Amino acid sequence: MSQVLVASNRGPVSFSLSDDGTLTMRRGGGGLVSGLAAVTGGPGRPPSEPGGADVLWVCAALGEADRTAARQAPDGRLDEAGYDTGGAAVRMLDIPAATFHRAYNAVANSTLWFIHHLLYDTPRVPHFDARSRRDWQSYEAYNAAFADAMARDAAEGSKAVIQDYHLSLAPRMLRDRRPDLKIAHFSHTPWAPPEYYRLLPDDIGAQVLEGILGADHAGFLTERWADAFLDCCGLLPGARVDRVARTVAYKGHTTRIGVHGLGIDGEELRRRASESDVISRAEALSEQVGDRKLIVRVDRTELSKNIVRGLAAYREMLTNHPEWRGRVVHLAFAYPSRHDLPEYREYTAAVQRTAEQITDEFGTPEWDPLILQVNDDYPRSLAAYGLADVLMVNPIRDGMNLVAKEGPILSERGSVLVLSREAGAAAELGEHALMVNPYDVSQTAEALHQALLMPRDERLARCDRLAAAAAALPPHRWFGDQLDALD
Repeated sequence: MSQVLVASNRGPVSFSLSDDGTLTMRRGGGGLVSGLAAVTGGPGRPPSEPGGADVLWVCAALGEADRTAARQAPDGRLDEAGYDTGGAAVRMLDIPAATFHRAYNAVANSTLWFIHHLLYDTPRVPHFDARSRRDWQSYEAYNAAFADAMARDAAEGSKAVIQDYHLSLAPRMLRDRRPDLKIAHFSHTPWAPPEYYRLLPDDIGAQVLEGILGADHAGFLTERWADAFLDCCGLLPGARVDRVARTVAYKGHTTRIGVHGLGIDGEELRRRASESDVISRAEALSEQVGDRKLIVRVDRTELSKNIVRGLAAYREMLTNHPEWRGRVVHLAFAYPSRHDLPEYREYTAAVQRTAEQITDEFGTPEWDPLILQVNDDYPRSLAAYGLADVLMVNPIRDGMNLVAKEGPILSERGSVLVLSREAGAAAELGEHALMVNPYDVSQTAEALHQALLMPRDERLARCDRLAAAAAALPPHRWFGDQLDALD
């Protein structure tokens, strides 16, 4: 039996704490967990074992309930504490709360995420000062905790697959501790072009690149993001970048760069959508919408998702094409995200204000033009995919975007995908979608109008091709390809 170590900030399970102190475990959320769970298993599901692997998943405790569970488990091993972790061993790290907060919120989500998604209002931010350096030290400590855990747990010659921007430094740290291991790193975000990447302080930017170059293989979701990483590596003194072979040689070590698109397990998604909670929500939505056309979006209230401009485009469509008034409903799922950060609280409020303005301007006693839902309801999202005539996915920048892939797979009406050219999914789906510039509200409004007018035969044909492309790279293949790249 070979061993595979998986490292990610968010693990396959998480916990909640009731008033009486009882811990309740649930399956973790997010696209990364969904992708990896298809390989390593999850609560109540048998694990897949790529190559007959023995899988150990190292993750962080994200809140007080997680920390309680980690402290009560033998050395943080949830599987040894009797929890059903789906057959994979899970070590949850109890990183000090202050260290975690600075590493996760101040660096990962407020700095690296903003860099790679080009989100900064540059006349005012970023502002790197002494406090930023303290936060960076916490990010180093957070990465070191993962590297220490993997170095201790790994069998000789094991494969370690380290996930995402939270753990950019961990590959180099792990290589320093265990040079016998085969190490991969995978980035789920876009990668910034060099001119934007250089907003980072020089030493911090170099550390991030050096950290990932500690891996034998660095993976990205699209060629565009892989090429941007290679461009940034060209900033490192002494780095030799081979763009044809897609390798970077640095300090005596060569890292191969790969592209691994992440798709959907179509069979599993359809199975989940056939369950009673989804069916009941679909019936309620059908009654609420009636015989009107339905435009759907499903997002976290994340700055990069571009929800406010999407709502503005719907508003402009109703203004320019009054024939749709009373004949269409926009169902917008905007689930709260990262409310520890003021920028995200303000953005959620902006989404709600825009939605209220649309309702006030166009709503009538007989017609509610917009239904905004801000509480997380996954079954209702799946139900909405099935009923949608149009699916709007308009991020200003996105590593992939799995919503664009889930929607066509579950569509019952042949929904038309209105897709931002800045989503990673555009590389795979763009040929069969209506493509838009996410900053161009007027163009997006017209795309919504054209999508609603599209003939049924064309809608169905496009949707079938989208669904086939979305399921072409299922999670088990995505993960397996990363493991194979280490051989």
